[in-house]
Amino acid sequence: MKNIKGNALFIAFLVLLVLGMMLFTGCAGEPDEAGEEEVASESVLRVALTTNPNTIEPATGDTRTASNVAWSIFNSLVWLNDEGVIVPSLAEDWTVSDDGLVYTFKLREDIVFHNGYAFSADDVVFTWERGQGSDITYREDFLAVAQMNKIDEYTVEAVLDTPNAMLLLQMNEHWGIMSKQYHEEVGEEGYLQAPVGTGPFKFVEWRAGDRIVLEAFEDYFEEGYPKVDRIEYRPIPDSSTRFAALVNDDIDIVSGLGPEQADSVQAEEGVTLVTYPLDRVFYITFNNMSTGIGTPIEDKLVRQAMSYAIDYQTIIDRIFDGYAERTAGFIVSGNLGYDPSVEPYPYDPDRAKELLAEAGYPDGFSIEMAGPSETYINFEQVLQAVVGYWGEVGIDVDLQFMESGMFWTLQANRELPPLFGDSWSSSMGEAYPRLLGSVGGEDASYAAWLDPVLVDLVKEIQLSADQFDRADVYTEILRYMHEDPPFIYLYQPTAFEAINNRVKDYNPRVSEQYYLKGVSVE
Repeated sequence: MKNIKGNALFIAFLVLLVLGMMLFTGCAGEPDEAGEEEVASESVLRVALTTNPNTIEPATGDTRTASNVAWSIFNSLVWLNDEGVIVPSLAEDWTVSDDGLVYTFKLREDIVFHNGYAFSADDVVFTWERGQGSDITYREDFLAVAQMNKIDEYTVEAVLDTPNAMLLLQMNEHWGIMSKQYHEEVGEEGYLQAPVGTGPFKFVEWRAGDRIVLEAFEDYFEEGYPKVDRIEYRPIPDSSTRFAALVNDDIDIVSGLGPEQADSVQAEEGVTLVTYPLDRVFYITFNNMSTGIGTPIEDKLVRQAMSYAIDYQTIIDRIFDGYAERTAGFIVSGNLGYDPSVEPYPYDPDRAKELLAEAGYPDGFSIEMAGPSETYINFEQVLQAVVGYWGEVGIDVDLQFMESGMFWTLQANRELPPLFGDSWSSSMGEAYPRLLGSVGGEDASYAAWLDPVLVDLVKEIQLSADQFDRADVYTEILRYMHEDPPFIYLYQPTAFEAINNRVKDYNPRVSEQYYLKGVSVE
């Protein structure tokens, strides 16, 4: 009996031991298996950025790169869709008074911010008030409204001093609606470091120079969006490094590639090349609002001479393999009011010398110029080539490059030299943002050229509700800015992007603006 009892106890002990091990293994293993399954099923879209954004909020972002990230986080009252039509967003509908001075917006009542705070008219009024601050990059888009009134919890009224046919497009550009309550809690700096919006993705983390991580907002109001669980934006300023990251399957979407990389992209399996003409003008500014006062650039003949002195086509052929177009001004092919009869300045160094002599500078002159570094494809080479051509007609230029954030800060403060190179895009099919921002008057954030004639013409665009009337104004501006150039018009580039074939429904616009809520990955 003793042996039987002992054996039975031993067998029972073994059974209990096995059951315990199974139970422990099951309990310990289930989270791992579930975790592995969750990681495997999570869809992640990895996007390379060409620059490090200064902010990821629409009114203060200083580049298209910054706004592309920002519009994954924020919504405006309205949205310009892929077909170029203004459609409701946070505002479900709106009416405009007969005199065009009052816009009444009925707001959606089912919206919450990423932190759970309810969206209301107070947030719209606050966003407008904050948008007029001196530190707001695109404050001119908020100054377009003279008064924003709260009618009730879900109705606001925008009152204008003068009719503005571009108002809804301006709202679409930079009116990312912010939470008043959250801003009061964390302040301006706290909001910019950890932004809260109502967009399809919510902010997770921002490691400067490394990555910006967003995740899908589970309470987003547009049913069926977003299509991925997570977005990782990674700043990679060098185009060759961006391309290598795509080939090595570290990145899914790469923009800002050079034309020399197009053939390499097409040779790679599992990768698709995306090309399109950009609604972007590269130019050199004559600065008559600060450092250029009292210098030769104030003379129209000098500005014309400097335009004639450049061999633009050779620059395009040698630096961009021909993948760019000459432009005669800020209204380019595809824009409302474009006039092909206004032709770009030809390369004519003899004419340049004649004009310089006529202006009183037969031996030329010396002047300073600046440009952003590691920001635009081959732009440093372009500016260096321009300086070389100017040297051949006697114009000695001291060219300096600086980090893009510093460059745009100095530009906004009007502290750049008398000449500086940059570019400007538009996301609305019209050149209005370029014109408002660059020659729209002293209130325009990045304006460096002040001409009362142009200020009045830009205002006339705002007053022209009829598209055909606006087209006539744009054509007049194109001709005027060609005859009396406030800029050297360099080129309109071709965009080269590449995507991993697992990416579906990625649709970049000619403005380089893209919205990722409808993008999916297989």
